[in-house]
Amino acid sequence: MSAVIVARPVGEFDLMMRVFVGYDPREAVAFNVLNHSIQARASQPVSVTPLMLSQLEGLMWRERHDLQSTDFSFSRFLVPYLCDYQGWALFMDCDMLVLDDMANLWAACDDRYAVQVVKHDHRPTESTKFLNQAQTTYEKKNWSSVMLFNCAKCTALTKDYVNEASGLQLHRFQWLESEDLIGEIPHRWNHLVDYDPPLPAEELSNLHFTTGGPYFDAYKDCGYADLWFAERDEMLFAG
Repeated sequence: MSAVIVARPVGEFDLMMRVFVGYDPREAVAFNVLNHSIQARASQPVSVTPLMLSQLEGLMWRERHDLQSTDFSFSRFLVPYLCDYQGWALFMDCDMLVLDDMANLWAACDDRYAVQVVKHDHRPTESTKFLNQAQTTYEKKNWSSVMLFNCAKCTALTKDYVNEASGLQLHRFQWLESEDLIGEIPHRWNHLVDYDPPLPAEELSNLHFTTGGPYFDAYKDCGYADLWFAERDEMLFAG
């Protein structure tokens, strides 16, 4: 368990912790296990919303890019719009497993920033990842895989901008007036499995199976796979 963080004052739009998770039909099981891991550990009310393209008709109309490995590569940037640019909200990729109370992350919200992320220096050397998707390298890679949005300061992310901006403009946070508006959250909230040095589970808050999750046969023996399978089994258990 992580150390208890003194909670910040709860505002009007913080009564419910809002979490948006990228959704791809090929990783439906990943979304459901992630949702279970969040809900099972949360000490405060939390809503988890899948960003399904089938539910974003009229909001997402950009054509799929050849390098787009998931359905949610760009829809993640609609989160502030979906929140009417009010309060705080979290975006997460679906290939994750939460091991901590989400309230501990919410306590780290800092009104000085528009968005808070783990500032990885991630430079993968392989050319492909899950389902033979192309692996790409760019500045700030994986920063956008977990984003804590201060929605009122993200008004540049209109639905038009999200559909028309380049992928690099979005994922490099060029929609912000200054990089000083990008704050940090503890690294433990976006641990890149099999890239970051392995740590005991009790020192981690969120596992990110960024190359491929254990729900894919090719990655069933990846780091921390046992924790993911245990979570899945707990979710399925009835009796």
